[in-house]
Amino acid sequence: MSHRIGKISRKTKETQIDLVLDLDGTGAHQVKSPVPFLNHMLEAFSKHSGFDLKVAAKGDTHIDDHHTVEDIGICLGMALEKALGDKAGISRFGFFYVPLDEALVRAVVDLGGRNYINFALDLAVKKRIGHFDAELVEDFFRAVADNGKFNLHLEKIHGRNSHHIVEAAFKSFARAFKMAVAHDAKVKGIPSTKGNL
Repeated sequence: MSHRIGKISRKTKETQIDLVLDLDGTGAHQVKSPVPFLNHMLEAFSKHSGFDLKVAAKGDTHIDDHHTVEDIGICLGMALEKALGDKAGISRFGFFYVPLDEALVRAVVDLGGRNYINFALDLAVKKRIGHFDAELVEDFFRAVADNGKFNLHLEKIHGRNSHHIVEAAFKSFARAFKMAVAHDAKVKGIPSTKGNL
């Protein structure tokens, strides 16, 4: 069986991003962007999903991190959708809870072809995680779900430390997605009564 791979190159006046995602990898990652905290989160996503991920990104971070963070999310979502192909034989649904010290986050995904996000991490507005604006976490996940064309419910159940909450969110998202894209021997064809996703 060939690997399910999505390759995306996207260039605008604000960013230049090359991203390769392999859903059937081993969690190997090479992530280079001018946003260190996002690099750390993407490495965690790759490790805990088992997806191989390569990201080479440049952006106008001298203005703000927003364009770079959002555009990497756009590219990741596009790569996820491309790698999934027609979605035949996948589980489609996935969920996972991840604790990180005092934080507990739940992620639930449906790869049903319709984009929607319920972002309920309850991060403090304008709060920074090191040099990273916490409000960009929602922009990132919204870009991933919209461009990946899937449902994502991301909810904080407990938590005080924003770093812990966000890291638990990336890890729970990774594991939920790993479950959803897994091949299910009992699923014949497309996992939908409509016949396509």
